[in-house]
Amino acid sequence: MTEKQDASGPDGAPEADNLPAGPGATPEPVQRGERRGMFGAQGGGDTSGYGGLVAPILFPGAAVRPYGGYYDDVADGLEAALGGADAFGEAVYRVVVDRGELTLHVRREELLRVLRALRDEPSLRFEMCLGVSGVHYPDDTGAELHAVYHLLSITHDGRRLRVEVTCPDADPYIPSAVSVYPAVDWHERETWDMFGVIFDGHPALTRILMPDDWPGHPQRKDYPLGGIPVEYKGGTVPPPDQRRTYS
Repeated sequence: MTEKQDASGPDGAPEADNLPAGPGATPEPVQRGERRGMFGAQGGGDTSGYGGLVAPILFPGAAVRPYGGYYDDVADGLEAALGGADAFGEAVYRVVVDRGELTLHVRREELLRVLRALRDEPSLRFEMCLGVSGVHYPDDTGAELHAVYHLLSITHDGRRLRVEVTCPDADPYIPSAVSVYPAVDWHERETWDMFGVIFDGHPALTRILMPDDWPGHPQRKDYPLGGIPVEYKGGTVPPPDQRRTYS
């Protein structure tokens, strides 16, 4: 692996504001927007009583060697399994070490190759995928939707790793990991249901929490907080501006 990782984004554009400070240094986080209120909702009244809160949205910067602990061993093993530093750089465009956790940001077209290497390489052996988390960053232009795979190695004493993949709202497709980790079948269905990420190759990508004909994806940040028609026993949820407010 090269000492300094390629910090270009999923579309190949350089991210100069996210370059690491120096080898072994903890890079400064990059602000990617601002959240107002307790939950960051927009377009309606905030009934939480915390509408005056303002907090920055921070993305951790890209880390550089040495990462520390077993993280360097994981990076070395994956680099070897993929075929060298160049292949690693093509697949993994950012490595983040933040709050004692390692995250590999992987280009979506390389996702399955990386996951197979993480599962099968003897020095890695991340046998389990514990789940898939969806995230929606409306202000992260070109990468608004994120899917995060949480991996665990039983062979190597419970090592943990996150693999994060992004796709734009305009092209919300990510390869399904069911062929590598069959247990993520339902997790990918939930991520589709709540966030709208379409997992190509999934055996049955249908809703798992909401009714099949439900419009929209309720955990996206642009989804309304209320005013959604509820068909169960005549129940209703009023829009925010018609609810009781707190000060």
